Amino acid sequence: MKFICLGYSDHAKFAEMSEAEIGALMDECFAYDDVLRRGGHFIGGEALQAAEQAVTLRYRNGTAEATDGPYAETKEQLGGLLILEADNMTHAVELMSKHPGVKAGPFEIRPADETINAMIEARNQQSNSQNQQ
Repeated sequence: MKFICLGYSDHAKFAEMSEAEIGALMDECFAYDDVLRRGGHFIGGEALQAAEQAVTLRYRNGTAEATDGPYAETKEQLGGLLILEADNMTHAVELMSKHPGVKAGPFEIRPADETINAMIEARNQQSNSQNQQ
């Protein structure tokens, strides 16, 4: 079962850390990611640039409006995501509670929606077969 683990952090805290401290934390995170890979639990992940680089879309009055910045005005912003394979939520929590990234901020763990993901995969396959014709 897939879980999407959203890692949040306060970028102001990172600004106060030395390069050596940030490097040490990243090394810990990469080492634990390798543990997850060896166990067959690490499916993927992406780091995100600072929330100030975000654009938020909202649908209003029949059109999509874009505004600069993140959706939420909070100190903790989404910093990255990790896609995890785990037996169930308890297992996912157990695996992610050992991740050094938790030291930098909270992780939100959500089960992937397998029904919608199956619909997306079917649509991708249909699109790919149409493109090959």
